[in-house]
Amino acid sequence: MMAADRVRNKASSLGSMFSQVLSAWHDPVARTRNADLIAVLVAVLLPWSTSGVSIGILLWLAAMATVLEWRPFLRSLQRPICVLPIALVALAALGTLWSDAPWQARWHAVAPATKLLVLPFLFYHFERSARGMWVFVAFLLSCILLMAMSWIVAFDPSLSLKRPEEPGGHGIFVKNYIAQSQEFVLCAAVLAFPIVTLLRDRKMLQALLLTAAAAGFMLNMAFVVVSRTALVTMPVMLAVFAMTHLKWRTNLLLLVTAVVLGALAWTLSPQLQATTDTFARDYRLYKETNRPTSIGLRLEFWEKSLRFFTEAPVIGHGTGSTRGLFEAAATGPAGLAQGEVIGNPHNQTLSVAVQWGTVGVVILYAMWLSHFSLFRGEGLAAWIGLMVVLQNMFSSLFNSHLFDFHEGWMYVLGVGVAGGMVLRARSGPALCAGTVQP
Repeated sequence: MMAADRVRNKASSLGSMFSQVLSAWHDPVARTRNADLIAVLVAVLLPWSTSGVSIGILLWLAAMATVLEWRPFLRSLQRPICVLPIALVALAALGTLWSDAPWQARWHAVAPATKLLVLPFLFYHFERSARGMWVFVAFLLSCILLMAMSWIVAFDPSLSLKRPEEPGGHGIFVKNYIAQSQEFVLCAAVLAFPIVTLLRDRKMLQALLLTAAAAGFMLNMAFVVVSRTALVTMPVMLAVFAMTHLKWRTNLLLLVTAVVLGALAWTLSPQLQATTDTFARDYRLYKETNRPTSIGLRLEFWEKSLRFFTEAPVIGHGTGSTRGLFEAAATGPAGLAQGEVIGNPHNQTLSVAVQWGTVGVVILYAMWLSHFSLFRGEGLAAWIGLMVVLQNMFSSLFNSHLFDFHEGWMYVLGVGVAGGMVLRARSGPALCAGTVQP
C-alpha cells in the first residue's frame, strides 16, 4: 500500500508539473515569466560557463517565440538601435562574397557577429517586462560568488578548474583573468551609482553592503589578479561617474583619495606592481629583441592591419580574410613578433576595418553611438547600459571584445536588458496598458 501511495504521489506530482506547463502555454503572463527566468539563468551562467550561456540563449529565444507579437516587434526593428546591429551582421554575411578565404573560414568569421541579432529581441521583451532588474541582480550575485571562489583558489590553487601555471592563472577558478577582470570592473563601476543614491537617502545598511561588494571586487583585482585592459578602463568608467553624478568639490576630494589609495595599493600589492611593470618591460623586449610579448604583438598586429586596411579601404578584404593576410605578411620565424600569424588583430575597429573597410567601421561606431545615446538620462538602468557600452568601446581598443564570446555576450545582455528597461520607462503607461503585465 505504501509503495502504491508513493507511485500515486509521483504520478500526481508529474501531472501537476505537466498541467503547469500546459497552463503556461496558454497563459501569456506565465510565458512572459518563463522568458524572464531564463534570462536570469543566462545572467547567472555568464561568469561561469560558455556552453551554458549558448544553451540558455537558445532556450530564451524559444520562450520568446511564444510571447512575441510580430507586428509590434517588426515596427521596433525600425529603430537605429536595432537597425545598426542587424546591418553589421548583414555586412559580415555579404562580406563572404568578396573574401578570398576558404568558405569554412568565412562562415566561421560570421558567427561572432550573429550574437548582435539577439539585441532587438531583448529590447522588445524588456520594454514590456518589469523584471529586467532581476537579470542584473542575478549577474551581480553570480560575480560575487565568483569573486569568493577567486579568493579561495588564490590561497588553494588545487581547487581551481584552471592550471595555475597558465598565464594569469593565479586566482582563476573558471575561464580566464581577462573575462574575470571585465566582470569585476563592470560590477564595481555600476555599484557606484546605487551606493551614492542610498547614501543620499540615508539608507546606510544597504549602502554598506553594496560598498563591501564593490570593495571586494577592487581588492581582488589589486591583490589577486587583474588584466591590463581593466587597469585602463576602470579609471575611465569611474571618471564618467564622477563627472555625471558628483559635485566638483566631491570630485576633487575623490581624486585625491583615489590617488592616495591607488599608490598605497600599488605599494602593498606585488601582483599590481607586476601587472603595471609589464607595460614597459613588454615594449622594451619587443623593440630590442623582437620577442612576441603581449604589447609587442599588439603593435605588430595593429601596424599590419592598418596596411591591410589601406589596401582595401572601402569594403575591406572580406569576411574571414584576416588570417590569410597575416600569413602572407609574416616575415621571419614563427617565434618572433614579425612571424606571428593571427585571425584577430586585438582591436575591434581594425578587425572590422580589415574585413569590411570604411563601411564596416561606420556601421560599428554608429551602433555604439546609438546605444550610448539610448542611455543618456537618469536612473539605474540608464547607468548600467552606459557603463556596458563605455566598457566595451574602451576595452575594444585592445581586444575585439564585441566579437569575443564572453565580453560580447556581456554587451548584448547588458545593452539589451538595460535598453528595454529605459524604453519601458520612457514609454510610460501607454505601452504598459497594451502589454501583458507580470
